[in-house]
Amino acid sequence: MMGIVLHKLLPLYAIILIGFVAGRLITARWEAIATLLIYVIAPVVVFVGIMSAPLDIGRLALPLVFFIICCSLCLLFYFTICRLWPSPLRNILAFSAATGNSGYFGLPIAIFLFGEEAFSISVLIALGFILYENTLGFFITARGHHDTLESLGRVLRLPTVYAFILAVICNLSGLTLPAALTELGTNFRNAYFILGMMMIGLGVAQLKTLKLDIRFISIAFLLKFLVWPIVVVGVILMDKQMFHIFSPLEHNVMLLMSLVPLPANSVALAMELGSAPEKIATAVFLSTVFAAFYVLIISGLYFL
Repeated sequence: MMGIVLHKLLPLYAIILIGFVAGRLITARWEAIATLLIYVIAPVVVFVGIMSAPLDIGRLALPLVFFIICCSLCLLFYFTICRLWPSPLRNILAFSAATGNSGYFGLPIAIFLFGEEAFSISVLIALGFILYENTLGFFITARGHHDTLESLGRVLRLPTVYAFILAVICNLSGLTLPAALTELGTNFRNAYFILGMMMIGLGVAQLKTLKLDIRFISIAFLLKFLVWPIVVVGVILMDKQMFHIFSPLEHNVMLLMSLVPLPANSVALAMELGSAPEKIATAVFLSTVFAAFYVLIISGLYFL
């Protein structure tokens, strides 16, 4: 089983390696790619993902469920264990541990493991992460640097939100995409996967130094790779026993998304706030390496 999963995941890890080599040899910059992904490619991927599958109450509830989980964990971490560090490092840790690399890491792996049917499910879950990162997550991270109105303005400038709303309206209205646009959307999705995975390698390649803080990394790993799966498994068990909203495939993708590493954009936020970016970058890098094996083991034992 694990051999099957490894065969599926190796191409994704190869793309990360290509990104690292490109960052070292031709000094490719991740900032321009990130801007292109956020403001051009991601909205198209979200729109096509929502339009490509029938919507029901379960799928429409997915982004809300993950948004609530992210916000709840962020506040819990911020007011408890993250108090071991002073602000703004405390803020960055609470923000990072309450979200994950759902788009660049989780989305392609979900497609590789579960097939095309997991595409729209993964997009909806990733949207929950995105909404958190650009609302409460941004506010907690930038507390003392930006006010609430600026945080709200950041959300309103995010094209992914509008792409989601438009796609839901079109889908529920019975509209369908022409074959040519569907094919174009597939090309955008492939570009999103490749550029997103390459960004992980590019980010590592551009780090000048890594700072190993055992206590900080241990807490970050504990929150991300233990607390997160426990919470999501609890939600899945509650749904199985009481609510019956989500399908078995949605349960599988939900669990997979709880295993993704720390978000790559937390490094950019740490740089902007001057909050020990080397320490954050080290934690993100190690979590990405760890997640590769973590997903492999959990997938081999459970998903397949």
